[in-house]
Amino acid sequence: MPRHTSFRFCLDPSVEQEHVLSRHVGTARFAFNQALRLHKDARAAERVQGRDSAPGVGSDDHPGRGVSGTVHVPWTGFDLINEFNKWKRSEAAGRRFLVGPTGMTQVQVTGLVWQGRVLAQVFEEACVDLGRGLKAFADSRTGTRKGPKVGFPRFRKKRPTGGSFRIRNKTNKGRASVRVGDGEHVRSVTLPKIGILRVREDTRRLRRMIAKDRARVLFVTVSRGASRWWISITVEAADLHPARRHIPPPAESPHGESPQGENRWVGVDRGLHALAVAGSSDGVEVVRLNNQRAFRRGLPRLRRLSKAVSRKKKGSKNRKEAVVRLGRQHARIRDRRRHVLHQVSNQLVKNHDKLVLEDLNITGMTSNRKLSRAISDAAWGELARQIRYKQGWRGGQVVVADRWFPSSKTCSSCGTLRKDLTLKDRTFECGQCGLVMDRDLNAAVNLAAWAENHTPPVTDGAGSGVARVGDRQAAGPVTNAH
Repeated sequence: MPRHTSFRFCLDPSVEQEHVLSRHVGTARFAFNQALRLHKDARAAERVQGRDSAPGVGSDDHPGRGVSGTVHVPWTGFDLINEFNKWKRSEAAGRRFLVGPTGMTQVQVTGLVWQGRVLAQVFEEACVDLGRGLKAFADSRTGTRKGPKVGFPRFRKKRPTGGSFRIRNKTNKGRASVRVGDGEHVRSVTLPKIGILRVREDTRRLRRMIAKDRARVLFVTVSRGASRWWISITVEAADLHPARRHIPPPAESPHGESPQGENRWVGVDRGLHALAVAGSSDGVEVVRLNNQRAFRRGLPRLRRLSKAVSRKKKGSKNRKEAVVRLGRQHARIRDRRRHVLHQVSNQLVKNHDKLVLEDLNITGMTSNRKLSRAISDAAWGELARQIRYKQGWRGGQVVVADRWFPSSKTCSSCGTLRKDLTLKDRTFECGQCGLVMDRDLNAAVNLAAWAENHTPPVTDGAGSGVARVGDRQAAGPVTNAH
């Protein structure tokens, strides 16, 4: 089955190419803002017509059409694209006055005179992004979308850093518009209307996948960082090679264990002192990865650069340069955290085919003023997301345990619940059986035992995927498999 993945490379453009990329970034921002302005104008006209024809009826009750049926409000990406195309050819987008020999003046409609200097797909993809934002807003307002409330889309600002644009890959006469390693330079990406862009990393893996028809480029996203340009190539790739996938357990085993005791469930406890501690149900610690605390390590320099920005005069060139330096530090912290998370998730997924994660209420935990910074720096949610999709690629299983299961306060030997355990206690000591164990390891062992006692359902024929097992009522006492 195909899977979607992305390859991210750092661009090495020339000065002229940087101007072209900046022009496309500005075009995406302009198209997004203009499409949003057309949408808001249509909603305002709909409200006016609704008050004239049917007082008391709001326009939000019928998104996409007017109250009386004459005013059309674009909500979807296709409607926004059509409205924007009509606008860019109208007099409002551009005009010029022609004066004849007799002194007569005529108005000539030109539209956007500079639209030929950029790729037309940039306009379309910006409207598609706005359509997604409007749909998320409408779904969040009606309760269809889960999670925190999504606000109404806002206009994008012009900034010295940030911004991106997206280009779809099209095939014309057997030749793709987006090509990797085309021409003499193998470390390059060719984009329509832009040309060949050099990249700094090796593209051998992606080129081989495309050459063997194991990957197909869908679209590329070019983004501007604090001091670098990045390109993300999203491809539809085939499944991983069977040698890199986990071997499925025998079907006659009730809990998915092999007769030799392999393929056991491994519990993963996420914490602040140790980012991830993995252990099996027999009390063996298999993985312990320390928390690097990327934000905490970069906080002194971050404070110094933030103070430098506040001292500069607003609108000055020195302030813009200070903002760039501050953004570069933020990007460095983000890259460090991302690198560590990928290392942790790869080590867990490659070596274990059955993982158990906790269902943590991260949003509620960040309300604690003393721990919110450390919890956000640990990025528990991002680590769980990487483990889920990487384990699915390899044919493994990921089970999410019940949120109310007390994995840290339960003794992994006798099952006694210790209610007086606090965050300062780094060692679990049981008063019943005398067990003395590391707190995080004890929680990981309890998670592994919980998964073995709650047989998870198989999500697909290959036995891979993510399953959420148990709830507050169904979660009973946990006993060890041994």
